[in-house]
Amino acid sequence: MGVETKKMANSIAAAGGNFGDQIKSWPERVRTFYNDVRTEMRKVTAPSWKEVRATTAVVVITVAIFGVYFWIIDGVITKGVGALYNYFK
Repeated sequence: MGVETKKMANSIAAAGGNFGDQIKSWPERVRTFYNDVRTEMRKVTAPSWKEVRATTAVVVITVAIFGVYFWIIDGVITKGVGALYNYFK
């Protein structure tokens, strides 16, 4: 379990089971959540232009390969279903 999850679990556990205590602990839980978000966002880095180009090329090539594959499979299925219709006609 991550540190942030443990903090949230501890703050919920500290709130107790009753609804009034949960409402009273809400501002602290929200503050903890936003502090955790801020901490995680500091770890985020933007990819370099070279990485963006490389991953875009991989995606475009993969989509093209899958497009051709499904075009072939669709043609085979279409011809098969057409042959079945003609056979049982």
